[in-house]
Order: sequence, then C-alpha cells, then structure tokens
Amino acid sequence: MEPYFEEVRELNLLESIEANPDITQATLADQLGVAVGTVNWHIKRLVEKGYVKVKRAQRKKLRYIITPSGIALRARLTVQYIEWSMMLYRKTRERVSKLLGELKDDGYQRIRIKVSDQGPDDIMDICRLTCLELGVDVVEDPDVPMLEVRGSKVFLHFPEAAE
Repeated sequence: MEPYFEEVRELNLLESIEANPDITQATLADQLGVAVGTVNWHIKRLVEKGYVKVKRAQRKKLRYIITPSGIALRARLTVQYIEWSMMLYRKTRERVSKLLGELKDDGYQRIRIKVSDQGPDDIMDICRLTCLELGVDVVEDPDVPMLEVRGSKVFLHFPEAAE
C-alpha cells in the first residue's frame, strides 16, 4: 500500500478516536471500509510510536486516548492531506484545461463526462467546473467527445468518424 494512503487512514483513525475515545475497532473498520485486522494493525502501530494510549474502560471495553504527540501527528497529517488535495486539484485542472483546448481546437463546444471506475467524485467535479469556466457545455450526447475519468486520471476521447 502506498504510504500516502496509510497516512490518510491514520489521519481518519486519529480523528475518529478523538471524536469518540470509546469507539470500537469494529466501528472504526466499518467507517474506514477495511477489515478489523487492518484497524488493529494501525492502532498497534500508533500505540508503539506513542501517538495513542489504550486504557481498559470496562472488562471488554477499551478507551483510546490521543497523546500530545498524537495530536501533533494529526495536525501534520492534516496539513499533508490539504497540500496533496490542492496539488491534485491543480494538476487535474491543468490537464482538463489542456484537453478542453484540444477539444475547442477541433471545433467542439460540448462534451460528456464518464467515470470509468470508482474514482473520487472530486475529479468529476473539477472536470465539470473547468468545463463551465471555459464555456464548454456538459451534455449526455453519445455523439460528442468524452472526458473519461479513470481514478485520478482524465482522458479525452473523440467520437469515431462515420464512414
């Protein structure tokens, strides 16, 4: 797994623990969409590094406490997440603007947008906003060029010419 995604997962864990110190690992796993074992591994890592302490609240209940160094880690991870998000936004806008320039150079003013997989909705939103700002209409017509969103990548496809 890429380090960035582990950092985002740790940020989400720290935020969830801060919001509810009595949260269970099963609930954390549901919130993050991962296995309980994955949550357990991350929590053990956070405990080993001194970012989180675990106290027994009741016989079978645990309470998670974020340490001051854990709060500093959460702040650092939040800044990194914002920086990464802004970089992704800028790169996506640059890419879509370039593709829309190609579209206009070929005489088109309309486009459709297709998401090919479970990519982030943010990329689709950036595509729509860029189209709006550059005066390109987003339509559902299969005969116009298509912006394809595949993960965090965007591709331009022109319709095949009729023979």
